[in-house]
Amino acid sequence: MVGPENSEKPTILIRGWLWFRDIPSKPLAKLRGVARQAIELAKDDPRRLIHSLKVGLTVTLVSLLYYLQPLYNNLGASAMWAVMTVVVVFEFSVGGTIGKCLNRGLATLAAAALALGANHLAILSGGENEPYVIGLFVFIQAVAMSFVRFFPKVKARYDYGMLIFILTFSLVSISGLRINEVIKLAQARFVTIVIGASTCLAVCILIYPVWAGEDLHKYVGKNISQLGNFLEEHMDQCFKRSSDARIEITKPSISNLNSILVDSKGREETLANLAGWEPGHGQFMFRHPWKQYLKIGNLTRQCACRLEPINDYLNSNIQAPQEIQCKIQEAFSESGKTLKELAWAIETMTKPSSANPHIENLKTASENLKILLRSGIKGDESDILQIIPIAVVMTDMVSSVEQIGDAVNELSLMAKFKSKTGNGVEGESEIGHDKNCIEIGMAEIPSLSVAIDERTEFSADEQILI
Repeated sequence: MVGPENSEKPTILIRGWLWFRDIPSKPLAKLRGVARQAIELAKDDPRRLIHSLKVGLTVTLVSLLYYLQPLYNNLGASAMWAVMTVVVVFEFSVGGTIGKCLNRGLATLAAAALALGANHLAILSGGENEPYVIGLFVFIQAVAMSFVRFFPKVKARYDYGMLIFILTFSLVSISGLRINEVIKLAQARFVTIVIGASTCLAVCILIYPVWAGEDLHKYVGKNISQLGNFLEEHMDQCFKRSSDARIEITKPSISNLNSILVDSKGREETLANLAGWEPGHGQFMFRHPWKQYLKIGNLTRQCACRLEPINDYLNSNIQAPQEIQCKIQEAFSESGKTLKELAWAIETMTKPSSANPHIENLKTASENLKILLRSGIKGDESDILQIIPIAVVMTDMVSSVEQIGDAVNELSLMAKFKSKTGNGVEGESEIGHDKNCIEIGMAEIPSLSVAIDERTEFSADEQILI
């Protein structure tokens, strides 16, 4: 007869064996997961893999300064600074690499020159006072440069240079206390940094260059296009006519706009900062108006913010009169067409002349909605009162779209976009409204009135519409 204690032993042994058997499979599963993630990253943007290969090539090239004896005899152990320079300054984009190279080179040159001056003053002060004078200079420059880093403009463009200045000044000035040939030390450090930075620039620019300005240009156009697609296509699906001629409202999702509202600001500012370091390339001339892209991006985010209260309205159970629904749908459609035309103008770097008709139609749709609300509409008084704030938001959204159009026009003038040729795509898509909605003209709208209590209070914008 087997007791309880004896019956537990085989169970423990089986569990132990299963645990021991699964030990090799766990690392393999993790490795497979990492491999899948690496493949996805490479497929998502093949430039990442190319950048990694470029970094490996550059590090190998500058390592020859240390491997080859003739080069090592001239530079000595300072040749290792070339490898360190490549590791810290080689960035994904050309603008990032140029910015770091210039920051490192100029900061090293300025700090080394000042450190030599500090050493000379320390020598003049006497042998016993020399360490104290050097320590005072190191303290003053470290405090000053660290504080200067907090300036917003310095933080954005020259923060890396400030760090290199502190490092170089401290190394050269302190080394002067123990090394007699401090000038040779500073010279070797500067030469190796120039060699490393030059190799980085050559590989970064000549082999599959990644331009931050081009990425910014495409990113801003993509955001405007996403917003236009949402307004024209997705919102159009929110208005579907049922068999009893009532307009049903589906619940749209604004998850596609999260990238515009949340992530775009930081990315645009980073790309614009890096693009400022880049020379003229391709269709982008020297001193291209990159800051104008930031203005367009801000206006795009403001327009996207207008959709949140409209989304709440579409998710509600309010059944507005058919006339108002048609006018809101018309404003959505024209806003989407306008934004898509503006995005196309940015992507192709052509003047946005084809967007002008849509902007005029958008203004007309907005005015029609205002006139329709002023004329009075039959329906539930509470529903109509809740629609008035939505109409105000619609007016603000129309204004945002017009501002985006003005900003894109300014960009086309500043960047000298080419005019559209006769072979260009000039076609205008038909307005996809319901036939009954299009037939509703302002001349056909009867003079209706809504019994609104005179004691009802409205906001300033709502009073303008009423």
